[in-house]
Amino acid sequence: MSSVMRRSARTSAPRWPAAAAVVLGTCLTLAGPAPSAGAAPSAGAAPTHPVPTVFFGDSYTANHGIPPLDRESIPSALCLRSTENFPAVATRRLAEQGVTLDIQADVSCSGARVHHFWEGQPLPFARGEVPPQNEALTNDTLLAVGSMGGNTLGFHDILKQCSAALRGQSVLPGEPVDEDEPAAKCAEFFEVGDGKRWLDDRLAQVASDLERMLENIRLLSPRARPVLVGYPRLVPEDTVKCLAPAPGQTHLPLADIPQDAMPVLDGIQKRLDDVMEKAAADLGADFVDLYARTGGNTVCDGADRGIGGLLEISPSLLPWYAHPNEKGRDIQAEQVADKVVEILGEAGSGVDRRT
Repeated sequence: MSSVMRRSARTSAPRWPAAAAVVLGTCLTLAGPAPSAGAAPSAGAAPTHPVPTVFFGDSYTANHGIPPLDRESIPSALCLRSTENFPAVATRRLAEQGVTLDIQADVSCSGARVHHFWEGQPLPFARGEVPPQNEALTNDTLLAVGSMGGNTLGFHDILKQCSAALRGQSVLPGEPVDEDEPAAKCAEFFEVGDGKRWLDDRLAQVASDLERMLENIRLLSPRARPVLVGYPRLVPEDTVKCLAPAPGQTHLPLADIPQDAMPVLDGIQKRLDDVMEKAAADLGADFVDLYARTGGNTVCDGADRGIGGLLEISPSLLPWYAHPNEKGRDIQAEQVADKVVEILGEAGSGVDRRT
């Protein structure tokens, strides 16, 4: 079984500049460390100038299961990007609070791996490729927001390793890590031997690629504040909840994944989010910890679930395949909007003003 190779050399990257400029009223320079509580724009405050913003990322930013999908162009359609994804909802939420984002671009695309931030992403059905996501960045960009890492990890491959039912669904992305190993033994597979080595190598690759991505943002948009958005929690602490379908559904939320493998999947996802959080901290970026805020909205939480079941069909007629539904999208949007307000609150707290 082949494994993802680690980069041969990794350098210690400098932290993000402490003074990254964001426009709020007049041009303001962001402070370095965050205050203990973010300050929202006060009622009656002067309207903010638009903050130039780029949204990037994979299917968790694109919110592929939520209609309507963007059909403005073939690349947009094949990226399965919803026009009502969390960037759109967060932008409206911020506008209601007096914060205007100038959306320079939303280049999120389902299936994107971290390296597609600086390399073109091939489209399905040999329909060409979408440009590197970093081409949306400009010298004026002041916020760069999105989720990346799950596809580089190969989370779909992990799901197919643990589910015989998913292995039979060729329309769903991913391949089992080792198809000769039965799905029923996937818990043990990822904890010892080749499976553990594969997983450790993939997580190292995610860390290295995220570091390069954040450095890339710093180089192309030196005044931008990057915001890396983590992934919502998939598996609950009480896995018994996963043994019954959600209301109105016939499939189990995690299909036929063995119950003993569910905590293993949860541990893998937590390791991914920890890698993302560390990359953000090491490079001076901000991190939105969705995992910590969605323990009651997992795929197994019935009417409260914020994640669609593996084989559950979404309103866009695509399988949810463990992606945020409307409730989950709204949680993403709320947490991202709160983080942006926190960042802008830093900008209003005794920092230099520029014309």
